Amino acid sequence: MEVTINTLSDVQREAEFVLNDAELQPHFERAYKKFAPKVEIKGFRKGKVPLPMIKKMYGKAIEQDALDDIANESFRSTLEEQNIEPIGRPTMTDMDFKRGEHFKFKIKYEVKPTIELKKYKDVKVEKPVHTVSEKDVIAEIDRLRHINATMLGVTLVRDNDDHVITADVQELAEDGMPLIGKKTKDTRFYLSDETLAKEVRDALSKSEVGGEYRIRFDSRHDDHTHKHHVAISVKKIEKVELPDFDDAFVKKITQEKVSSKDEFLTNLRKDLGAYWAQQSERALQDKIVDEIVKSHDFAVPESLVNLYLDSFVEELKNRSKDKTLPRGFDEAKYREQNKESAVYQAKWGLLRERIIETENLNVTDEEIEKLAEAEAASIGLEKAQLLRYYKSSGAATERLLSNKLMTLLKENAIVTEHVVGETA
Repeated sequence: MEVTINTLSDVQREAEFVLNDAELQPHFERAYKKFAPKVEIKGFRKGKVPLPMIKKMYGKAIEQDALDDIANESFRSTLEEQNIEPIGRPTMTDMDFKRGEHFKFKIKYEVKPTIELKKYKDVKVEKPVHTVSEKDVIAEIDRLRHINATMLGVTLVRDNDDHVITADVQELAEDGMPLIGKKTKDTRFYLSDETLAKEVRDALSKSEVGGEYRIRFDSRHDDHTHKHHVAISVKKIEKVELPDFDDAFVKKITQEKVSSKDEFLTNLRKDLGAYWAQQSERALQDKIVDEIVKSHDFAVPESLVNLYLDSFVEELKNRSKDKTLPRGFDEAKYREQNKESAVYQAKWGLLRERIIETENLNVTDEEIEKLAEAEAASIGLEKAQLLRYYKSSGAATERLLSNKLMTLLKENAIVTEHVVGETA
């Protein structure tokens, strides 16, 4: 068998195969024998038809059917012999079979690029540091009060009060005529929502049940501006009544675990501090990764990009109750819109693998056992049971490996801190 590996690009290869008739015959013989038990010819019991007769009557068809298996077997053996690790799904790009002479075919496949590591140490990044302010504390208390608010039905909106309006929204043409099929029922408008268009908020701030309000406003999406002309028919108005922030409120929302405002505020400031510290660490890691990715330019295999796009789509499905995409969802458009992100993730995945290899990072059994011991109680499993799962799934190994890598990158980064948010 003659094999020629052609380099099409940094990540694309094409294997060209030529098998002569003598090399094909053993494959065909196996195909004849595999087919023989299925043959039924008058005068012979099923499976007892002489092989020469089978070859004469069905040989050409059997050989043709065997070509895919021959190609796959030849490709697999070449991968093993030449230590080739393709990614994605190889595709046959050409086939030429002349019975009694030869079988020629080509298979195109992708490989990981050869990455020459550049700068992944001494990366200069800024770490955002958020000091918890009284404004943060007040905002969190306000959020908790809104979650526990009661709704009182009213007939009109009063200024300076928080209201939620339920209305039908009809899209209108330029001349004010309703657009057929463009009506959305029971839309809820939170007048305290800062993202609500000013024109909508102004129009509804003096609304009453049964009233219709025609509004023109613009909304911006990415780099596009959309013009809207709608009629909002108010069906229900609810006044939001917030509970007082007092000891009774604290007892209620903590289920009696905290009994006083002062104790709650102390805990809240600690929790907010921990939250922002976590956000700061995550932002630092993202910035380090971003700098490393930007400093490396190499081709990314299309099959790897598609794997990430597949994962994005699966994540969307898993968010829905029935684990399916929304009706009318344009998957092709979604994939195109998210391709840049998939390329980025694929690049980082390849770089991550290369850095781990270069730094000889690994995870020991002792480290996995220690993790299982630390997490067993919180997960609600016996340590031995959790350890078996961690060792079999590989998830714990990947997590520990990622932690080691990120620790290495942070320790070798040049980090400057800058304060974000209000400090008072």
